[in-house]
Amino acid sequence: MKKRALITGISGMVGSHLADFLLGNTGWDIYGMCRWRSPLDNVQHLLDRANRKDRVYFVYGDLCDYISLQNVVEESRPDYVFHLAAQSYPTISFSSPIHTLDTNILGTERLLEALRRCHDIDPIIHVCSSSEIFGRVAKEKLPINENCSFHPASPYAISKTGTDLSGRFHAEAYGQKVIVTRMFTHTGPRRGDVFAESTFAKQIAMIEYKMIPPIVKTGNLDSLRTWADVRDAVRAYFMLVTINPIAGEYYNIGGTYTCTVREMLNYLLSISTAKNIKVETEKSRLRPLDADLQVPDTKKFKAHTGWKPEIPFEKTMKDLLDYWRDRVKPGRHFLTR
Repeated sequence: MKKRALITGISGMVGSHLADFLLGNTGWDIYGMCRWRSPLDNVQHLLDRANRKDRVYFVYGDLCDYISLQNVVEESRPDYVFHLAAQSYPTISFSSPIHTLDTNILGTERLLEALRRCHDIDPIIHVCSSSEIFGRVAKEKLPINENCSFHPASPYAISKTGTDLSGRFHAEAYGQKVIVTRMFTHTGPRRGDVFAESTFAKQIAMIEYKMIPPIVKTGNLDSLRTWADVRDAVRAYFMLVTINPIAGEYYNIGGTYTCTVREMLNYLLSISTAKNIKVETEKSRLRPLDADLQVPDTKKFKAHTGWKPEIPFEKTMKDLLDYWRDRVKPGRHFLTR
């Protein structure tokens, strides 16, 4: 019988790329959970297949509504679950902490309970935590391994700490096949414009088309990050659930290229067709507290699966900039957030 995968948050950057990967590399049917009001821009290329019921099915659910999750699980009856849906914007979590905690902690708990209580299924469940759980890490603890203490630096990071612990609890207490990942910074085409590298690329594209003055507005440029490509990330997630998956395990996943946000911005500026672009810090873009040293130790995951990143930083950034060039080219209006 054909395998089924449920992707929560299929309309996001990672969810949409994961759907692409699974459609191209497996024979599985893909059930993508999204809210009825979710923008479908990232999955526009899948809508015709969904209309024809060609291995792609959209199911409506909300992490804040348990009944909807029961319905999603009953309809999809998955063999694999990739739980990617979340309130995923750290900066927004400072102004919407309760929504963030409800969606990410209680939403994960609701989903795991719906899966646990559905009869005659026993899926392998990937719960997507975040490197943000490590938060404020001392330099001597770099690179960050799985046993580094948690020091979350935002309501988002706190919510992902709860997500992480909830997933591991369900594996230990109820025997569910839950595996948790802490993915470090990953980006590429379809990245939301509230994230640093994507808002920079979007602003640069808008400057190239003379839609805004030649000034890129920024937040903290001194944060140190290790960058991975989203297409490498989804390949890692596939390997996570198909190569000797071990219930209750947890892994750091991330790239190999490390630089500051400032250096990342300088690279984007260097490949822009616009010259003499100025950079200005905007107070509203600064977090009250920042996780400023995000460098992973990924030996555990690599040893278990054999995964390694393949897409270089330069290609990731060029593809991100080209994505925004294509988005703004038709003359659509965008906020410069």
